[in-house]
Amino acid sequence: MANSPWKKSTAHSAQNPKSKPVAYPVVPVKLCDHLKNAVPGKLTADQLRKTVGGTLHHCAADAWEAMVDAAQKAGIKLTPTSAGDTYRTLESQTKAFFQRYQLEPTGNPDTRTFEGKKWYLKKGMACLATPGKSQHNMGIAVDVATASGPRLKWMLDNEHLYGFSHEVQSEPWHIRYTQGNQVPPAVVAFVAAKAG
Repeated sequence: MANSPWKKSTAHSAQNPKSKPVAYPVVPVKLCDHLKNAVPGKLTADQLRKTVGGTLHHCAADAWEAMVDAAQKAGIKLTPTSAGDTYRTLESQTKAFFQRYQLEPTGNPDTRTFEGKKWYLKKGMACLATPGKSQHNMGIAVDVATASGPRLKWMLDNEHLYGFSHEVQSEPWHIRYTQGNQVPPAVVAFVAAKAG
């Protein structure tokens, strides 16, 4: 997979992979009130909901479902790369961290501090937040499968309408819900239409 979240990727134009890198929009996250005192990676069942391709916090799930529906109407299919690329428990984030990082220097400048030790990114692996620091641990992030070409263009043109934003420039697949309790009108309309 060219844009797998498990491997490094260089972000380029959605239309031309040989073009100059694209600057993805990055908006700060506002958490829903229900998440303000939540322990990352230890959300309770009443805070989570099964959704398209995985599990998310219910605020993010509404926004994700609204965005998936709009994309489908435009002929674009949005799905997570796997169910593990939506909400991640602390245990699953820790397992993924240990798969990507090691204590011995690798020559890679990307490092993380975890459990009081310096960890080095293994060659060929994409960076990952330390356990408890990932937006996936809060149930508000999705890694979108094959986020390139027309799919990435659609995301860049529309994700903000559903309260999503990219987080880092090196990961075109990684988006997270940023609007907290300020639910975007497109999401409100989708939820209302679904209800009745």
